[in-house]
This record gives sequence, C-alpha cells and structure tokens, in this order.
Amino acid sequence: MELIFATHNQNKVKEIRPLLPKKMILLSLNDIDFHDTIAETEKTIQGNSLLKAKTIQLSVNKNCFADDTGLEVKYLDGAPGVHSARYSGENPSDSKNIEKLLLEMHNVEERSAQFRTVITLLIGNETHFFEGIIKGKIALAPKGTSGFGYDSVFIADGYEKTFAEITLEEKNKISHRAQAFNKMIDFLKVLPF
Repeated sequence: MELIFATHNQNKVKEIRPLLPKKMILLSLNDIDFHDTIAETEKTIQGNSLLKAKTIQLSVNKNCFADDTGLEVKYLDGAPGVHSARYSGENPSDSKNIEKLLLEMHNVEERSAQFRTVITLLIGNETHFFEGIIKGKIALAPKGTSGFGYDSVFIADGYEKTFAEITLEEKNKISHRAQAFNKMIDFLKVLPF
C-alpha cells in the first residue's frame, strides 16, 4: 500500500520508515514533488494535523497522513505547544526555539514537560486520529547531537539522557511520535488491502 506522509521533514521520514510494515510504501511530499508550504493556522495540534492531511489529500487524491507535534511545558501553561516549531518568532530554527525556551525556564525548578503528537490518517473518506504522549522534563542546557527540534533539552521520565543523546532505536521505542505511529500501524494492519 502506498501512503503519503504529509511532511517535508526528512528527519521524521527517517524516524518513521523503519516502523512501517514492509508492504507499505512511504512517500514524503518531496517524493511526490509537492514543495508548497502548508500554513499551520489551527489553534490545536490535532487541528494542524488534520489541516495538513486534508490539504495533501485534496491535492493528490491519495491516502495520506500528517502529524503535528508540540512540546508542552507545565511551567509555561502548555507552551510552546501548537507553536513549538515557530516559538522563537520570525525565521525560527531549532537553536533559536531552544534558546527562547531555556531563557524562559531560567532559574525555574518546575521543569515538567511532555511531547504530544497527533496523527491524522485519511483513508478514502474516513478520518482517524492517533495520539502519543511522553512525559519528561526540560534539561538545564542542550546535550547531544542526534535528533531534531527540542530533542537536546528533553529528558524522558526514567532516563537521564536527552532525546538527542540516545540512539534513534531507543527513541523509536518510547517517543511520542513512535507511540502515535504504532497505534496507526496497528490500525492499518487490520485493514483489508
């Protein structure tokens, strides 16, 4: 089965491809020559996920899915949340977003946080949602060189290393995205193709 992942982010594709059953062919937006940016204008993570999936399905008329992820920090009342990718404002980057987050968390003892991913799967005219959450805390400083986004400052509960310090295989066993994708994959396995 061919399935389009509504993302240009090759890090996400690399992270997810090994999780899919062999019979599924995963195509990114680059693979289908879709290079437009999809504005994430919704107020929730689920809303942005649905918006991206619908945009691609309407454009190419194929089965597809999209995800949206946010880092939700307790001290910041759930921020950056839906704005995680653009947290630092104009011309955001992972390093600028992390810098802003750590500045806002300076001298803060309450460092609880969680990553939340919502996947929207559009199969024909059906819509399905899958959510994954991993709880943890914000590190005092970035550590590690693998991963992307806020990985270098997020330490999952039960771990002492950031997501950027553990291997991709370790991360894929516990991450918010892996949880949501595993739920979607379990769902896809029972569909007749």
